[in-house]
Amino acid sequence: MNNSIIWLHGDCLSPEGPAFQAHPEAPAIWVWDDKLIDEWQLSLKRMVFIYECLLELPVVIRRGDVATEVIAFAQESGANQVVTAESPSPGFQDICRKIRRSHPVEVLPPEAFVRYDGYIDLKRFSRYWRVAEKYVF
Repeated sequence: MNNSIIWLHGDCLSPEGPAFQAHPEAPAIWVWDDKLIDEWQLSLKRMVFIYECLLELPVVIRRGDVATEVIAFAQESGANQVVTAESPSPGFQDICRKIRRSHPVEVLPPEAFVRYDGYIDLKRFSRYWRVAEKYVF
């Protein structure tokens, strides 16, 4: 039997995301990591947005090192794998490597919000949206 947990991160905050679709009964975790918040320079506005999204999801919210907390949650839940969605974040692969030391990680591709092959500046949402909205509507 395959017992999984879902690791949510900033690139997969939807209940329609691939991890929830593939494992609808799996418990989920989100981890606030102070080091990553500083590193990514998350604004208070962005953190409030994320928190409001989390309130709409069946998720356990913790604080600490992401890999450490995900592994602990998997062990507490009796899970034998961690499921998450792909992320372009530079630290994503490093976190996955740390988790894989104790649990397999299934990384699922999200459905593309926008089908676009060119360059999009992802540093600011407004820059992204200027390009993306032409392909969404």
